[in-house]
Amino acid sequence: MKSREHKVTTYNPREGIYMVRSPIWVSGTGNNVYTLQLNNKSCSCGKWQTYILPCSHVLAVCRENGSRTDTYVPEIYSRQTYRRTYQANFHPVLSENFWRDVPFNLTFYPPNMKKERGSK
Repeated sequence: MKSREHKVTTYNPREGIYMVRSPIWVSGTGNNVYTLQLNNKSCSCGKWQTYILPCSHVLAVCRENGSRTDTYVPEIYSRQTYRRTYQANFHPVLSENFWRDVPFNLTFYPPNMKKERGSK
């Protein structure tokens, strides 16, 4: 929904570089300009690089140039991968009474909770 409000300007479609302007919101925020590089999968907002999923600016460009948004989503997030993940049978974990003994001990060390000087 957010991407529908963006205004897309083409810098260089062959290189996949676009300028996307966000709308001015009632609160007075917005009207920001972002540079989007489709070929490099990067946007100056930083969300595409951080979350690996296309940001609203990518969606606006795809809407503008008619390209499919799913081409910019990693395969791991595809519907096919999701279905393959859950197609196998899962068996519940039995109670601890059925667990095998292991030849080592697990030791838990609590974190150091001492206060340092000057801390509140």
